[in-house]
Amino acid sequence: MILSQQQIFSDAQAVTATAVSTNVIDLGVRATPYGGAAALTGDKGKGNEIPLLVQVDEGFNNLTSLKVSVETGATTALGTELVSQTVLLADLVAGWQFNECDVPKGAVGRYLGMRYTVVGTAPTTGKISAGISMGNQTNQYGA
Repeated sequence: MILSQQQIFSDAQAVTATAVSTNVIDLGVRATPYGGAAALTGDKGKGNEIPLLVQVDEGFNNLTSLKVSVETGATTALGTELVSQTVLLADLVAGWQFNECDVPKGAVGRYLGMRYTVVGTAPTTGKISAGISMGNQTNQYGA
């Protein structure tokens, strides 16, 4: 996997309550091209797949499940869910990676990031790393 510091949403972020990723990427203001009637939409999910890596760095406790959402929005608070996955506590162990995920179509907001939604009791342990990657390792479950 190849990651860029500027494209990391969470770097071993402790998730002890529902929260937005520690880093939200600013995709910039869309301009209106010369002679155009309106600003471009700037959908980052169109075209070639842009892989996302989301993995557990430290196992979780207490919670029932964790919902991980890719979101976009007009502010760093995000708010428009593009895609999500809910994972049960039993699977939230160190090294576990979420199902293959790409930046989805519809990523037209100025900001892009992740939201971690805790379901059940707040955990006291559990860390997540997430970001845009060059490509994800596919043999994490053995040869």
